[in-house]
Amino acid sequence: MKFLHTADLHIGKSICEHSMLDEQRHILASILEAVRGEKPDALLIAGDVYDKSVPSAEAVAVLDDFLVRLSETGTKVFVLSGNHDSAERIAFGGRLMENRGVYMSSVYSGEFAPVTLQDEFGEVDVWMLPFVRPAMVRACLGSAEERDQVTDYTSAMRMAIAQMHFTPGRRNVLLAHQFVTGAERSDSEENVGGLDNVDASVFDGFDYVALGHIHKPQNVAKDTAGNARVRYSGTPLKYSLSEAGHKKSLTMVELAGKSADGLAGIEVREIPLTPKHDVREIKGAFAELVSPEFQRWQLAEGLELDDFVYVKLTDENDVPDAVLKLRGIYPNLMMLDYDNERTRNQHVTVGDGKVEQKTPMELFGEFFSDMTKRELNEEECEFVQDIIDGIWEEK
Repeated sequence: MKFLHTADLHIGKSICEHSMLDEQRHILASILEAVRGEKPDALLIAGDVYDKSVPSAEAVAVLDDFLVRLSETGTKVFVLSGNHDSAERIAFGGRLMENRGVYMSSVYSGEFAPVTLQDEFGEVDVWMLPFVRPAMVRACLGSAEERDQVTDYTSAMRMAIAQMHFTPGRRNVLLAHQFVTGAERSDSEENVGGLDNVDASVFDGFDYVALGHIHKPQNVAKDTAGNARVRYSGTPLKYSLSEAGHKKSLTMVELAGKSADGLAGIEVREIPLTPKHDVREIKGAFAELVSPEFQRWQLAEGLELDDFVYVKLTDENDVPDAVLKLRGIYPNLMMLDYDNERTRNQHVTVGDGKVEQKTPMELFGEFFSDMTKRELNEEECEFVQDIIDGIWEEK
């Protein structure tokens, strides 16, 4: 059975006040062409369909057109809600759309019913677990004993998955949208102090887990034979400068029958995606970046001047009307910054070590110390911790 896996469409997203809808229409058309060419049994969209929980009318129209065209191919489509989506809005009309082979994830309730597909090797159950927080999982548990077991994101995911009742002999595929420990992030994902990390072991037993949330395509768990079992497809488009070096793609997954280890045979490959405009950074003195020689060099290297360009000037003095002058050459200039002695001296470093390994309290304490040149006292610590606890409990 063939699955085409993508995620994090972020339809309606703007970057540096530039709408990405035209880019998204282009890349969705590319995904549609891949579906027509590869003829998968199903397309898996693993969350963050929209960029906002209340998407614009134009963003809704783009998704509507995409889903209609997909349904015309006869390929099943599974659409999961992510942390940027409203689970209720994604679920709306889901029961009607099932008649066209489009399956929208429901609002998390602690109850699961898979969609069963069939091939020459037997049945495959496709499960959808929308983005959840520990409080959401606890709210759906019936006993205090179960609720007490949910203390973090890993235990929340483990408890949620425990409510999925596998049918012996069937292969199982899961769509999920969480941050799995060890995944390489970019600047585009939301993650505070590593508190929302999920251990990959919670997915043991699934033949394939189609993940969303992290924008770089990567495997986060393999079986003993080295086959990718838990994978992020990454975004189909580059959504920040930190993603400039990413090779965007779709993930094609082919499942065979069950093997001796109890899991299905699997083959995973990438299908490259080409954006309408690339994302890149150029750095140097203003005179160099606007020179005809530099422009010719870029074109010779296959770099387009209308790419989404982030410019970093090394001039010691600000260049008058730099943005206006640069846009005359680079029409899709996204951001202008300076890298010189003055700006380097202005940089403030908050603490040491990796941010994702620190708690929100530690991060705030380091920030407070850098700003005030003193440590938080006991009363201030208690006050801040109460605020942090309240925020996370609400989430």
